[in-house]
Amino acid sequence: MENIVIHDLGLKYEELLNKKYKNVFFADGKYVQCVGCFSCWTKHPTECFIKDKLKNISKKIGASKNLIIITKNYYGMYSPQIKNILDRGIGVSLPLTFYIKGQMHHIPRYKNHEKLIIYVYGKITEDEKATFKFLAERNMINLGYKGFQIKFYKNEKELEKVLWKFY
Repeated sequence: MENIVIHDLGLKYEELLNKKYKNVFFADGKYVQCVGCFSCWTKHPTECFIKDKLKNISKKIGASKNLIIITKNYYGMYSPQIKNILDRGIGVSLPLTFYIKGQMHHIPRYKNHEKLIIYVYGKITEDEKATFKFLAERNMINLGYKGFQIKFYKNEKELEKVLWKFY
């Protein structure tokens, strides 16, 4: 199992991330949006009918040990470009649901993932941080990860210092 990285940082970081990780997806806004046909859930499980780099994103996420998301804050949510990739990967869970502590969640199609790791950069309020943590915990459950970690950075430059430590 390998790690997968989904980021919206730009091309200069793409090269840096590709040196460390095999599966890097740059959320550049050029991918076709999910059309909500749910074929990746039912007709062709884990495979999107749209023929681009995200066609097998559910399988890539499903085979990952850790999912690392690097995103700009948008009101306590992922950037629209990151959200688009995650929407296209909906086939990573089953269309069936179950309850955990009174909350309904999708059943993960894949198991044995370690951690959902989210790095958020940009101006963010305490309320937005709370919203992001709430979202991350639910994504962790729906995607089948055992745990999650979320870190906040004031801006891209502050995040860059952390990223360079890894390389």
